Amino acid sequence: MQKKHAVLLILSILSVITFLDRNAISISAVRIMGELSLTDKQFGWVASVFAFSYGIFEIPTGIWGDKFGEKKVIARVVLWWSAFTALTGMVTGFASLLMVRFLFGAGEAGAYPNSAIAVRKWFDAKELGRAQAFIWMSSRIGGAITPFVVVPMQIHFGWRITFYVLGVIGLLWVLVWWWLYEEPKENTHAVQKEETRWKELLSNRNFWLLLLIYYCYASGVFFFISWLPKYLHSGLGIAEKDLTYSASLPFVLAAVGCWFGGSISDALVKRIGIDWGRRVVPMVGLALSGLVMIGATVTTSTTLAVIFLALGLAFMDLTAPVAWAIAIGLGGKNSGAVSGAMNTSGLLGGTVTSAAVGYMISGTGSYNTPVIALGGLLLLGAVFCFFIRVEK
Repeated sequence: MQKKHAVLLILSILSVITFLDRNAISISAVRIMGELSLTDKQFGWVASVFAFSYGIFEIPTGIWGDKFGEKKVIARVVLWWSAFTALTGMVTGFASLLMVRFLFGAGEAGAYPNSAIAVRKWFDAKELGRAQAFIWMSSRIGGAITPFVVVPMQIHFGWRITFYVLGVIGLLWVLVWWWLYEEPKENTHAVQKEETRWKELLSNRNFWLLLLIYYCYASGVFFFISWLPKYLHSGLGIAEKDLTYSASLPFVLAAVGCWFGGSISDALVKRIGIDWGRRVVPMVGLALSGLVMIGATVTTSTTLAVIFLALGLAFMDLTAPVAWAIAIGLGGKNSGAVSGAMNTSGLLGGTVTSAAVGYMISGTGSYNTPVIALGGLLLLGAVFCFFIRVEK
C-alpha cells in the first residue's frame, strides 16, 4: 500500500469515529430526554450548542494545524473530544449536558480542517475530490453503523455505557495515529509566500459564495445528525425497535453520494476543466436534495417518506467532497484555515437548524414544517453553486 493510501485509510477511520460520537446522542435522544426530563426545545439547544462550539473553534484549530502541523493538533483534539464523549455518560441534567456537549464540539472542530491539511500534502490537485470523497464516505458509514452500535448497547446496558465505550475507541485511535503518521516536509519559503493569499480571500467573491453554499448544505446535514431519529419516531410514528434500519438508510446512501460526488467531479475536471468540473456536481446535488426533501413531507406512505429522506441526504452529500476540494484549492498552504472557515459557515447553519427545528415543531405542532424549510434552503444553495467560479 502506498503511504498516501495508508494516510487516507487512517483518516477515514477517524471520520467514522467522528460520526459515531456525534450521532450517538441523537440515536439516544428518546432515552436521554426521558431520563433527564428534557423538552424538544431543550434538546434542540443541546444539539445546537455542539454545532456552535464546533463552528467557533474551526478556524483556530485549522490555523493551528497550518502552523504547528496536523499530527500534533489531530492527536490533541481527538484526545479532548474522546474525553468529553465519555463524560456525556455522566451528565445529570440539562445544564451539565449542555456544557459537556459544548466542550465536545470544541474538540471535534479540529478533525476535518487538519485532515484537509494532510490530504493536501499527500495528494495531487486532480485527486482531491476522490480523496475527500473517501473521507466523507467514511463519515456517512459512521453515521450508518451508529444505530447498530448504539441501539443494542443502550437497550441492554443503558445509554450512558454507550458514551464510555465510544470514548475509549477514540483514545485507541490516537495511539495508532501517533505511532504511524509522518508529516511530509514542505518548503518553508513557499509556505510564507502563500500566507498573503489568506488576506486576499476576504475580498474574493468565490470564497464568500463557498461559505454560503456550505451554510445551505450543512443546514440540511445537521437535520439528519441532530433530529432524524426523533423525526422518524415522533413525526412518522416509527417504533424505537424499528429505528435501526430507517435511521441507518440515509447514511448508507449518503456514503454512496459522497463517493460519487468526489469521483464524478474529478472525472469532470479532467474532461471540462476545474471550473465546471467542481461546481456542477454540488449544483445538481443540492437541487435534487431540496426537491426530494420536500417530497418526503407530502407523501402519505411512511416507507416512501423514509426513502425520500434517505435520497435527500444522498443527493446532498454529492456536495461534501467537492466543497472540501474547492476549499483546499482556494487555501493552498492555508488550507486548514480556509476549510475551517468554510466549515464554520456550515456549522453556523447547523447551529441555527438544530435549535430552530425544535422551535418550529413546538410552534406549529408539525414535524414537516422544518423539513420543507430546509428543502427550500437547499434549492437556494444550488443557485449559489451556479455563480461560483472555481480557481486552480
